Amino acid sequence: MPMKAPISLPTSSVARNALVTIAVVATGAAVYWLRDILTPLAMAIFLLIMIDGVKRFIEARTRVPQRFAGAAALILVVLLFFASIGIIVNGAAGFFDEATGVTSRIGPRIDQILIDGGRVLGIDTVPTAAELMTQLDVRSYVASAALQAQGVLTGAFFVMIYLAFLLASQSGFRRKIIGMFPDRTARGEALEVFQRVRGGVEGYLWVQTVTGAMICAAAWLLMRAVGLQNAEFWTFVIFIIGFIPVLGGAVAGLAPPLFALVQFETYWQAAVLLIGLQIILFISGNLIQPRMQGDNQNIDPVVVLLALAFWGKVWGVVGMFLSTPLAVMAMAILAEFKGSRWMAILLSGDGEPYADEETPPTGSRRRVNPPQGKAD
Repeated sequence: MPMKAPISLPTSSVARNALVTIAVVATGAAVYWLRDILTPLAMAIFLLIMIDGVKRFIEARTRVPQRFAGAAALILVVLLFFASIGIIVNGAAGFFDEATGVTSRIGPRIDQILIDGGRVLGIDTVPTAAELMTQLDVRSYVASAALQAQGVLTGAFFVMIYLAFLLASQSGFRRKIIGMFPDRTARGEALEVFQRVRGGVEGYLWVQTVTGAMICAAAWLLMRAVGLQNAEFWTFVIFIIGFIPVLGGAVAGLAPPLFALVQFETYWQAAVLLIGLQIILFISGNLIQPRMQGDNQNIDPVVVLLALAFWGKVWGVVGMFLSTPLAVMAMAILAEFKGSRWMAILLSGDGEPYADEETPPTGSRRRVNPPQGKAD
C-alpha cells in the first residue's frame, strides 16, 4: 500500500509565527531585566506627552505668547510632579505622627473590633491585637517601606534627567522624521501613528484627571462630614491611585472606611464612608466616565486587567500606573498595519480600533479618508 505524502506545512508562516513568539518573549525578558533603566524613561516619556498636551492647551485657550507656552507647560507639569511626591511623603509622615499619638487606644480598639466581629461570626475566642502583632515581622515591613521611599526619590531624580534629555532632543525630531521617511506619504503615515498614540494617551489622562477630581471632591466632603482625620491626605491618595485601573477603585473605596474603624468608637462612620464611597465610585465608573472617554479608551476590560497584571509584575507600581496608557499606545500602533490589525481588534472594546471608523451599508469596515500606501 503506497504511503501518503506528508502534509506540507506553510513553513513561511510557521517560521514567522515562531520568530514573533521568540521576539515577544525576548522583549518581555529584556523589559523586565532593564526595568531600573526603562521605568524612569517610561515615566519621562509620559510626562513629555503631558507637557506637550498642556502646551497646546495653553496656546489654544490662553493669551500666553506661543514662545512662552512650552516653558509654562514644563514648569507646571514639573511642579505638579514634585508636588505630588511632596504631598504623599509629608501626608504619610503626618498620618503616622498622628497614629503614634493615639497608639494607646489603637490596640484596645482593634481588640474590640475583633471581639465584635467574632460575635457576629459566632466565634467565642478571638486573638488580640498584640497576639496578631507578634506573628508579623514589623521590622521587615518598616525596612521595606523605607526602601520603597528611597526608590521613589531616586526614581524621581532619574525621571527628571531623562525628561531633560528628551526635551533637548525635541528640536531635532522633525529632521529625524524627514531622514527616516523621505517619502511624504510614508512620513504622513508615521505622523498619523504618532498622533493616534498621543491622542489616545492624552484622552486617557484627561478623562482620568477630570473624573478623579469629581470623585475626590465628593469623597472629601463625605470624609469631612463624618470627621475622618487626614481627609486631605486621603483625598489626594484617592486621586493618585485612581490612575491604577481596577485596584485604584478598590483601595479608594476600602482604605478610608478601614481607618475609620480604628479612629471612631462606633461603627456608623465607617459604614457611611463605605456605602458613600461605593456609590460615588459606581456613579463615576458607570455613568460619568463612559460618557467622557468615548473612543479615547476603547479597550477591552480583560485587556486592561491583563495589562495591569503584566506591567505590575514587570515594573511594579509604576507599571500599574502606565498599564492602560501602554495598552492604548499598543492598540494605536498595531491598528496601523495590516499584518497586526487583528491584534488591535482583539485589544479594542468593540472591535473598532480606529476612532474614525464607520460602518458602510454593506456591513464591511472601512477607514474614513484612509492614507495611501498603508504599510503591511
